[in-house]
Amino acid sequence: MSRRVVRQSKFRHVFGQAAKADQAYEDIRVSKVTWDSSFCAVNPKFLAIIVEAGGGGAFIVLPLAKTGRVDKNYPLVTGHTAPVLDIDWCPHNDNVIASASDDTTVMVWQIPDYTPVRNITEPIITLEGHSKRVGILSWHPTARNVLLSAGGDNVIIIWNVGTGEVLLSLDDMHPDVIHSVCWNSNGSLLATTCKDKTLRIVDPRKGQVVAERFAAHEGMRPMRAVFTRQGHIFTTGFTRMSQRELGLWDPNNFEEPVALQEMDTSNGVLLPFYDADSSIVYLCGKGDSSIRYFEITDEPPFVHYLNTFSSKEPQRGMGFMPKRGLDVSKCEIARFYKLHERKCEPIIMTVPRKSDLFQDDLYPDTPGPEPALEADEWLSGQDAEPVLISLREGYVPPKHRELRVTKRNILDVRPPSGPRRSQSASDAPLSQQHTLETLLEEIKALRERVQAQEQRITALENMLCELVDGTD
Repeated sequence: MSRRVVRQSKFRHVFGQAAKADQAYEDIRVSKVTWDSSFCAVNPKFLAIIVEAGGGGAFIVLPLAKTGRVDKNYPLVTGHTAPVLDIDWCPHNDNVIASASDDTTVMVWQIPDYTPVRNITEPIITLEGHSKRVGILSWHPTARNVLLSAGGDNVIIIWNVGTGEVLLSLDDMHPDVIHSVCWNSNGSLLATTCKDKTLRIVDPRKGQVVAERFAAHEGMRPMRAVFTRQGHIFTTGFTRMSQRELGLWDPNNFEEPVALQEMDTSNGVLLPFYDADSSIVYLCGKGDSSIRYFEITDEPPFVHYLNTFSSKEPQRGMGFMPKRGLDVSKCEIARFYKLHERKCEPIIMTVPRKSDLFQDDLYPDTPGPEPALEADEWLSGQDAEPVLISLREGYVPPKHRELRVTKRNILDVRPPSGPRRSQSASDAPLSQQHTLETLLEEIKALRERVQAQEQRITALENMLCELVDGTD
């Protein structure tokens, strides 16, 4: 009688658990826009959620510790003139977030550590280059201030947020709507999926497609792709019979899949969240009430089903915490922020261990907040792996860091583009309840802004004098 050998894996018993009711964020009007993004972004300091807003687009940013019922007058980040479609935290500065909107712009925001008194309406910089709505954002994993955006104009633009310049524009690679874009671990390649059913590997600096596979999944519904640690591509899509399917591909040999598995017959797009440290991919379907997770290994069948976390209510979106934001003392290997219609609920994935000691095998060194390259170094052809940090002592987020934007052309004195501020609730008298510290912080920030404007005026006057002297 042959014995069935059970595959050995330290992640076989990973289990998910919803946080207690008092750890959820209540009374948030989650956006109802029909768009296949996650609507939620989280980092070790803040939780950001795209919300319903009259007369434009907005998202709310909450400190992670601010659980419970959210005040209906809690300040929002408002500046877009149409719904916000995607948001993404900068991996190298926990106070900086980018937002993409139906109004064709991308805005980058500095979020203060204190709770603002009124709505945040002034982005650090507005990036204008798309001609149709912008639905996908992704920061470069290793280069400072490099941000990718993809729009309904089928164009991918890579920006230097520090100067507001377009570094690269990939405008003739995708003949139809782009469904997903993902960087590899060092940011040298992109994996993109498109409505034309083609999976592409793109070298953005050379501006060329280095490998492609038509109909990785044969169905017409949107496909998603992420790079794995081994350099393979993990994809989710649909079969011709509209069954959901997952695949694993080797970009060096796109003819045959490494693995291809049918899953179920739901029509929600599967959003893959990949953890490179553990090689686990979590699949969260929009409208599903479950999270399935699989381990990707070098042994057949390569994609191993681990388990499913199920709950009663469907998810509107999902946020995925970076590894440095997890509680290593509780053997937490992943944390999700599940959006319901009116609330956000943390879901914690844990590996059960008896020991209280730090678990080296669960927490290898992980990407930290320091960039490995500057934007111009990356553009010139340099590549670098992420700067890793140890989680042995837990991770403490650094204090507030400003993002400085330097405009190259100081002669351009046109007023900044973007929506004009209208008189609204955000301009109401200051509440007496806010602390003196909060007000002093606001005053300091305004003074710095005025000082920067004065320096700019002086520079322009000097330049004008030089031009006048030159004409004489």
